Amino acid sequence: MAKKRPQTKAAKHQPQGRGKSAGSAAESVPVVGAREPCPCGSGRRYKACHGRAAAHAVTERVQRPFEGLPGECDWVALRELVPAATVELALKDGLPDGVPSVTLATVLPMAWPALRRDDGSVLLGLQNDGSSGDLSRDLGETLARALRTEPGSPVGAERAASDEGVRLQDLLDVDAPFAPVVHSGFEFWVPDAESSTPDVAASLERANAAAIPTVKLAGVDAAYWCETPEKNHLRWVMPHAEEKLLDALARLHTAGRSSLGEGTRLVGSFRAHGLVVPVWDLPTGMGAEECEKPAAEFAERLAEALEADAPLSADERRARGGLTNRQVTLS
Repeated sequence: MAKKRPQTKAAKHQPQGRGKSAGSAAESVPVVGAREPCPCGSGRRYKACHGRAAAHAVTERVQRPFEGLPGECDWVALRELVPAATVELALKDGLPDGVPSVTLATVLPMAWPALRRDDGSVLLGLQNDGSSGDLSRDLGETLARALRTEPGSPVGAERAASDEGVRLQDLLDVDAPFAPVVHSGFEFWVPDAESSTPDVAASLERANAAAIPTVKLAGVDAAYWCETPEKNHLRWVMPHAEEKLLDALARLHTAGRSSLGEGTRLVGSFRAHGLVVPVWDLPTGMGAEECEKPAAEFAERLAEALEADAPLSADERRARGGLTNRQVTLS
């Protein structure tokens, strides 16, 4: 159920930061709707003309939107890889009156950005697309609106009005733990599934049917096992600098130490929200529990490889090139 996004080969350039050059890109975007005629006079809709390049430039502006939050790697995993999960969030200034809890959810029924339940509790959807180029700000502003929304109401999408909105880092207690709970389905959407509306019930049924079985490993950080019809996989979001991590993985691969045991293989990596996500193919019979020990042992080997500073050998450079060529960028 984790939303499918176009996957492209990793670009050679790095996304811009939040400095002046990034700001000028935002200022150049005309204030027109996606379906309105492009201001350039081409006669085409804006989304199919200059809007395409402008939107691409804007969405590249903030490379690591979750940087500075506890559990940054898990934020990325829940955004891109995990179908159904929730996390209890702690606010910097505490919960407002009438809000018993704030919960992050991978996705909400009918793709609502957020939901204020009848009891006043808030659910914030993580896998929705934003419009500002800063996912943290899009989510922060959605959360701020949800806290002001009347109980019993969904929070609809709203285009960001400026570049100065509140970010998650402004709202959340960055000293609080971030502890994802992975679910087998989306029953957490509704306190009582039997009393849900027909639209929500249909959305729940579709979501459950599409969800890929996923389990978070307990012994290492931000590693998620998943089951597919052909084979199982382990997808592991890592916090290390990309160049250093790829060097370390190449060293291990050349030394025959990059697998997680017999029948497993490091097949490549994703890049998502500024972090690298190595991926292993696993035998169909290898479940999450069987991954725990080899994953912990790999973490020790990786720590050693990250400490190495000798230039890569010719074989290691070839292995690194192979890893780079198989890397795709999710966001």
